[in-house]
Amino acid sequence: MTNKPRSTGYIKSLANDLPASIVVFLVALPLCLGVALASNAPLFSGIIAGVCGGIVVGIFSGSQLSVSGPAAGLTAIVAAAITSLASFEAFLLVVVLAGAMQLVLGFLKAGVIGDYIPSSVIKGMLAAIGLILILNQFPHLLGDSSSAEIDENTPNPDKGNIFINFFKAFGSINSGALIIGLVCLAFYFIWEAMVSNKKGLLKLIPTPLLIVFIGVGLNAIFGSVNFVQPLSGDHLVNMPVAKSAGDFFSFFSTPDWSMIGNVQVWTLAVTIALVASLETLLSIEAVDDLDPYQRVTPTNRELKAQGAGNLLSGLIGGIPVTSVIVRSSANVNSGAKTKMSTIYHGIFLLLSVAFIPAILNLIPKAALAAILIFTGYKLAKPSLFKAFYKKGWDVFLPFVITIAAILATDLLKGVILGIIVGLFFSFRSNFRKAVFVVNDDTRYLFRLRKDVSFLNKAIIKRKLEEVPENAHVIIDTKRADYIDRDVVETIEDFTLHAPLKNIKVDLYTSGFVDHGFSYKVLANNNDDASLQRNYEEVIESVIHGNGNNNNAKNKN
Repeated sequence: MTNKPRSTGYIKSLANDLPASIVVFLVALPLCLGVALASNAPLFSGIIAGVCGGIVVGIFSGSQLSVSGPAAGLTAIVAAAITSLASFEAFLLVVVLAGAMQLVLGFLKAGVIGDYIPSSVIKGMLAAIGLILILNQFPHLLGDSSSAEIDENTPNPDKGNIFINFFKAFGSINSGALIIGLVCLAFYFIWEAMVSNKKGLLKLIPTPLLIVFIGVGLNAIFGSVNFVQPLSGDHLVNMPVAKSAGDFFSFFSTPDWSMIGNVQVWTLAVTIALVASLETLLSIEAVDDLDPYQRVTPTNRELKAQGAGNLLSGLIGGIPVTSVIVRSSANVNSGAKTKMSTIYHGIFLLLSVAFIPAILNLIPKAALAAILIFTGYKLAKPSLFKAFYKKGWDVFLPFVITIAAILATDLLKGVILGIIVGLFFSFRSNFRKAVFVVNDDTRYLFRLRKDVSFLNKAIIKRKLEEVPENAHVIIDTKRADYIDRDVVETIEDFTLHAPLKNIKVDLYTSGFVDHGFSYKVLANNNDDASLQRNYEEVIESVIHGNGNNNNAKNKN
């Protein structure tokens, strides 16, 4: 039997966790920068979030393999929030409040909320995030700086929405950025296709790191051969370089507490808390499924850990964090055994920004854009739309409506609308299947199935009143788990006045579930047992079309 790692086994697992943490660090570093870039936030804030996600969330989380950090799923909300608040420090207050709300959700045991979101809405949310990533990053891929930040803390007030910027970018193409972006993106697709079914060392090489090397290498070649103007300024990562320890700590930001009474701040905090919690719970479920030991993460504890991570991230200048499936899957595939791998990767991120920021500043934003565009493509593959279309309109419509609503409004409104549409189709399906009515001449079968609520009362009452004189009605409730009292009374009322139209009624009830029918109504069911059995055969023959109607009639 394989022994599962325990807290006392962290040292024994060092040989597995340390190499895995290096791989995760190499994957996370460009993604932290890329997500901050896509969020219109200072690039340093992405590293801070990665450090908090690795160290703080890693310490408090009950997951052994999940890796937290800045997530692509929040880029749309973060970018819109920073723009609307017009102050990054005000947004940091939003992050702090969102973290506090996640702590409260954890103590309220709200870890089950992810189980109540339809999968079509979840997939639609992820696909919309993918499309937003693609639209947002194309200007950087093409080298259009007109929609970039004025500086790392102040969004451009003239910046348009993602659709306007997407089309405008084609009029301001930088040849160097375009070459780097297209080469990196093409390499990403080719490399992933090559290693998708491979095992061993090749599979463990982090593709985002290769993309960064290619981007830096191409830009260096441009500078040496004068073939294309090398990228500089806004087209490169711009991390602050500290000359001393005091300089380094000055790079951290603090929230603008004067905005605590702003209603918009609280609204954004609720949005981020809910979306970040949902994305975390979905990622945790996926990571637990990937875990070779099949360990189960306590979801309420995870919400508390995420809350602590976001609380600290906002206090020191970081963007929001969630559990991230890309980094987590890299952690699993690299052979990590305990959560020390996550903590180590956070330490490596901190050391890199402290000691090698000058190297990070060589990375072209076009290379990071290629990484994020590929990530967006994986979230919104055409095959995903095709697969949902084949599943039927009751699944496909909530999926595409969620996407359209998110693109037209924002993430939270889109998800809420998707849930409403999903509930409509779920209600519609249950409503139709709860009551089954079939007839053959003057023989009628009413079969109640699953849960029959008061909403089914109208159709049952109407169908019963349409039964002609001299008919025989069988009402079968044996397959119903629940029947609302209003429906019970409707059936009882029909049974009592049916003799006035010379209608014979047979009521079949379950011997295991008491649906609340009056014993006086039930007492009339034993008049002619053989006749009931024969008519049941008639109705079954009508349903299945087995041609035994005449035989059943002859038995009467």
